[in-house]
Amino acid sequence: MADIHPTATVYPGTVLGDGVRVLENAVVGKQPALGPKSTAKREPLPPAEIGDGTIVSTGAIVFAGAKIGAACILGDQSCVRERVTIADDVVVGRGTLVENDTTIGSGTRIQANAYVTAYSTLEEDVFIAPCVVTTNDNFMGRTERRKELMKGPTIRRGARIGGGAILCPAVEIGEEAFVGAGAVVTKDVPPRKVVVGSPARVLRDVPADELLGSDPA
Repeated sequence: MADIHPTATVYPGTVLGDGVRVLENAVVGKQPALGPKSTAKREPLPPAEIGDGTIVSTGAIVFAGAKIGAACILGDQSCVRERVTIADDVVVGRGTLVENDTTIGSGTRIQANAYVTAYSTLEEDVFIAPCVVTTNDNFMGRTERRKELMKGPTIRRGARIGGGAILCPAVEIGEEAFVGAGAVVTKDVPPRKVVVGSPARVLRDVPADELLGSDPA
C-alpha cells in the first residue's frame, strides 16, 4: 500500500507499487503542456508507474508516461518527464531534471541539479555528479534538419561524469570511462579512459582498482 501525503497530487490511473511514498507537494501523473514548436511526441500517454518502495520526495514531479522502478529515490524538487524509463535502485538528486524519452539503468546515481536532456541513454551503475549538463541539439532550435538528428548522450555502464561537465549532443561515453570535473565533451570517450579539459582529451587509463568488480584488497 502506498503512503501519499495530503498535500501531494496523484493523478487518476497512476500505478503505485507497495510501499511507495509520495511526500509533501509532490505531483505524480502530470500531463505535459507542450509549446507549438516542441519536438516532443504528442500521442496520448499511459499513466505513470512507480515501483515498490520508491520515494517521490517533497516537491518532485513525475509526468504521465514515466515508468519508475523499485527502490528508487526521486529527490526534492526533481522532475521526471514523459516516456522516461528508470530501472530499479536509481537516485535522482535534488533539483535534477530528466527530460522526455530518456532511459536510465539500474544502480545509477544522479546528484543534485543535473540536467539530463531528452533522448539520452544512461546504462547501469552510471554516476552523474552535481550540475552536469547534457545536450541534444547541435542546431539550438534552428532548421528542420535538427529534428531527425536530435539525440542526447549515451553513457555506458559504470561511466562517471564529474561535477559541472558538459556533454555535447550524441556523444558516447564508454564503459567505465571517467570525465573530469568541468570537461566539455565534444566527441566519443573510449572505455576506461580518463578525459579532462575543454575540449576533453584523454589523460590516462582509469586505474584498475576503480573498475567495477575489482578486488579492493
